[in-house]
Amino acid sequence: MIPLRDNIPSRTTPIVNYVVMATCAGMFLLQLSTADLTEQLAMIPARVLEGEGDVMVRDMVEVSTRYGVEPRMTERPALPAVVPEWLTLLTCTFLHGGWMHFLGNMWFLWIFGDNVEDRLGHGGYAAFYVGCGLAASATHLALSSGSSVPTIGASGAIAGVMGAYLLLYPRAQVLSLLPLFVFIQILVVPAWLFLGIWFALQLLQGTFAIGNLQSGGVAWWAHVGGFVAGVVAVLLWRERGLRPPVTERLSRVSSSGRSPIYLRRRSY
Repeated sequence: MIPLRDNIPSRTTPIVNYVVMATCAGMFLLQLSTADLTEQLAMIPARVLEGEGDVMVRDMVEVSTRYGVEPRMTERPALPAVVPEWLTLLTCTFLHGGWMHFLGNMWFLWIFGDNVEDRLGHGGYAAFYVGCGLAASATHLALSSGSSVPTIGASGAIAGVMGAYLLLYPRAQVLSLLPLFVFIQILVVPAWLFLGIWFALQLLQGTFAIGNLQSGGVAWWAHVGGFVAGVVAVLLWRERGLRPPVTERLSRVSSSGRSPIYLRRRSY
């Protein structure tokens, strides 16, 4: 399911969320223009734990043979990080592996991030986002300590935002697009169901990926670690007190078989 929007308005301008998105966009443009930057800012678990010495990474290159051009896997020493090794646990959360990865992450952050920032406050949300990103990276590092595959992507930190949203707005309604082969269905799904299914899929994929360092190139346990960190952070935050939520009722009006129309009534 692809979220289109939720029914929870934000009372404040999500400044920090915008800054995070702008930072990710700026870093992505730098990645496109500087090929080595991705590897130099990515977290490579083996490089973090072993330092810069003799950590080998694999590249797929095209080699000319008597039968034509063939792809082959080669190994080379990893490029040294341009920041302290431990800091790559944070810098990697602002990198992306391609346009779809970048656009998908930013869309989820746009949908869910503003409401979490609204409840935590600007400073609290900034600390929360960084903490979830570090927790996601640390989870992947702990479970893939011998991996030399560069770890990139804001997905772990955004998973933390989704975990927080689940606890803060479990009864929110998420307008979602569900592609079914050649058919497209638009549904209104409770947030607890949408995010619960998403987390279950990450947990399932992560379980299958245990012991396989090259499991499809996705750091599933970083998603799980970030999500859990977001849930735990909100549970602890409640002891200090959170801003009260904005409540909103969403009514559905049919429109001659077309996409549904949504009417809002909000209260503070």
